[in-house]
Amino acid sequence: MAGETTAVADLLGPLMFVVVFLFIFVGYPVAFSLGGAALLFAFLGVEFGYFDWHLLYAFPERVFGIMSNYTLLAVPFFVFMGTMLERSRLAEDLLRTIGLHFGRLRGGLALAVVFVGALLAAATGVVGASVVAMGMISLPIMLRYRYSPELATGVITAAGTLGQIIPPSVVLVVLADQLGVSVGSLFQGSLIPGVMLASMYAVFVVGVAVVKPELAPALPAGERQAEEGLWRKTVIVMLPPLVLILLVLGSIFAGVATPTEAGAVGAVGAIGLAALNGRLSWNTLRETAEETTRLTAMVMFLLIGSTLFALVFRGLDGDLWIKEMLTNLPGGVIGLLIVANLAVFVLGFFIDFFEIAFIIVPLLAPAASHLGIDLVWFGVMIAMNLQTSFLTPPFGFAIFYLRGVTPSEIPTTRIYRGVIPFIVIQLVGLALVMIFPQLVLGLAG
Repeated sequence: MAGETTAVADLLGPLMFVVVFLFIFVGYPVAFSLGGAALLFAFLGVEFGYFDWHLLYAFPERVFGIMSNYTLLAVPFFVFMGTMLERSRLAEDLLRTIGLHFGRLRGGLALAVVFVGALLAAATGVVGASVVAMGMISLPIMLRYRYSPELATGVITAAGTLGQIIPPSVVLVVLADQLGVSVGSLFQGSLIPGVMLASMYAVFVVGVAVVKPELAPALPAGERQAEEGLWRKTVIVMLPPLVLILLVLGSIFAGVATPTEAGAVGAVGAIGLAALNGRLSWNTLRETAEETTRLTAMVMFLLIGSTLFALVFRGLDGDLWIKEMLTNLPGGVIGLLIVANLAVFVLGFFIDFFEIAFIIVPLLAPAASHLGIDLVWFGVMIAMNLQTSFLTPPFGFAIFYLRGVTPSEIPTTRIYRGVIPFIVIQLVGLALVMIFPQLVLGLAG
């Protein structure tokens, strides 16, 4: 009888995962799925005599530790900065101006979207705002000039997700906290892979324009010449985001400010830019604050739920089971990297990147550290993989962001087809990061 009890108790840790994902797929909020499963299995563990309920006394202290985490304070600052810049129509100004520069080329509008997507990623770090802004502004123009709907929607969603990997990124802040590494190091390590990914998007667009020019025509000559004083306007439009990038990323990379301090400077700077453009109003400030509060509250609840889950999971020795399983995979380090990336990629089809970061990454990190894997490189690799969660059907968030501003005559299936080449490009970029760690460690090392 005692042997049967022990056997059942040993299964409690693995079963926690099954129950959590069952709750999530049924439709329960992830934070409450994590917390609910933790309480359920804590009760079962006590019943089987395999869990010490006194461990739950540590939960309030851990919650207090989350709330007083100085690093996580960067999350609302960067969200506020990105939302304020989106509300001040910075993306609109950039796209209209840069689009006229690139418009003389076949595929020029798509190239402009990639360029502006990278610039917005470095200036805001918020994916949803970038995708919606570029979808509302550039998609009607691209469709008007007979761009392929697949290419137009694909390049907008892909360029919008660059905010996931190009710093300052909210996801990188969360990953740094979960991996126990410096946010600044993760920012530095992700810079080259992010720029590389944007360059690969641009090369693909040029390739499509050369091979099938009818899918990405140039703007008509009359449209290209419609804007007078274009270079002067370009300088005026590009200077504000470049200054903000210099203030935020420059101060972090130079060691002058912590990411949290740089985020605060960026938030104030975004307010200043909106005011200089005459677009700062009480309504804009209120909407930005509400969006920041909503997203920050979601992150905090996820953290609290995942903390309770981790506490019970470790109390049931689930962490030892995971570590033993991952560190004894065939192939050692290579085996772990393959399994970790496959798990993150497949889960990205179904659940949000934040949920993956809070549930899966804390389980992978100890095994990676045990095998001597550099956690900064590991974090950038996971971030690039998580980026695919925005694009992979059926639940890619960037797809839904764009779907909300796409004309009804373009079915969702065409958007799905449009993102497939960019998913392939991201996987190639991920493979390059895995094969050449110096792409990450060259700056972060």
